[in-house]
Amino acid sequence: MTGESFVDRRKFIASLTALAVALPAITAARQAIAAVGLNPGRLGICTFSCHKAWQAVRDQSATAPFFDSSSFYDYARHIGADGVQTSVAMMDESGATRMREHIEETGGYFEGDIRLPTKESELEKFESEVKLTLAAGGQVARTVLSGSRRYETWKSLREFNSFRDQASKRLAWAEPTVRKHRLKLAVENHKDLTSDELAQLMRAFSSEWIGVTVDTGNNIALLEDPLQTVETLAPFAMSVHLKDMAMLPYEQGFQLSEVTCDSGFLDLRRIVAVLTKANSSLRFNLEMATRNPLLIPCLTDDFYATFPERKALHQEAAMLRVKANPPKQPPPSIVGKSMTQQLVDEEANNQNSLTWLHKQFPVVG
Repeated sequence: MTGESFVDRRKFIASLTALAVALPAITAARQAIAAVGLNPGRLGICTFSCHKAWQAVRDQSATAPFFDSSSFYDYARHIGADGVQTSVAMMDESGATRMREHIEETGGYFEGDIRLPTKESELEKFESEVKLTLAAGGQVARTVLSGSRRYETWKSLREFNSFRDQASKRLAWAEPTVRKHRLKLAVENHKDLTSDELAQLMRAFSSEWIGVTVDTGNNIALLEDPLQTVETLAPFAMSVHLKDMAMLPYEQGFQLSEVTCDSGFLDLRRIVAVLTKANSSLRFNLEMATRNPLLIPCLTDDFYATFPERKALHQEAAMLRVKANPPKQPPPSIVGKSMTQQLVDEEANNQNSLTWLHKQFPVVG
């Protein structure tokens, strides 16, 4: 999800006054980063890890700690990230150049987040975002084939196969552009394709410019073992959404939550080792979504509409995995909380995760 893409320019301008109180902290962070002269690290944060703050920017429901890509980068560095993965949707060429210069000065990094064309007539806009990503210093851009969850969106195998065919066409339209400009396009496993289906798609293209943003938790929702997902997609990895996860049973299946790193059940040390072995230059972007648990209704027949064989092959193992990994603590919840409190929780979750990750992976971070 690309939070910044939805920021209306007029709302953005109107929000500057409300966000003025955040500017001293952002300025201080910028100065501190420049003074320290840190060596480039590879442990950053992606837009959706701060989706509540981006929501506050859009609807002015609370004072956000940033208001555009540049201030998001400074905020991310302030809470312990080495870089960011975020959208270029609000940048122009001069803004992208300033972003690159600032990142070079402060020893950080930038990865883009861009949208695939949905039709050939959108290729010009797509190429513009590719150019802006490169101008901002990015060598990799994350994208998705859909913003949807498979079990909620497509009601039949026929519908889903139509989506798969269209997704392949969209990548075929995009590939010559990213090849021309030498930008790596990393498709996230986004609760739509299974890891085997996404790996098959990557092999079909066999392009050095198209690969995968490996999300370490998403495919649990498709009843996959998370380590198996990582091992399947590691050969194609160009970027990573690193997260820890917790599960809790409910009457129709299980609840799935992002949790602070080392409070979930994922073996993050092994996951990082597998991915680093496959691609030693990978950057790991934290995606700790502070929200209510997602409901995975895998005990219902409707869940299997697009992959009917999965019930016999994966349902039992998935529920045994839920039973074997009870949460270490209550998962995040935003029920009854003000937006201001949600922003406080979001920042604490991100900061605690980044602190733990830096201690565990000093070579990466």
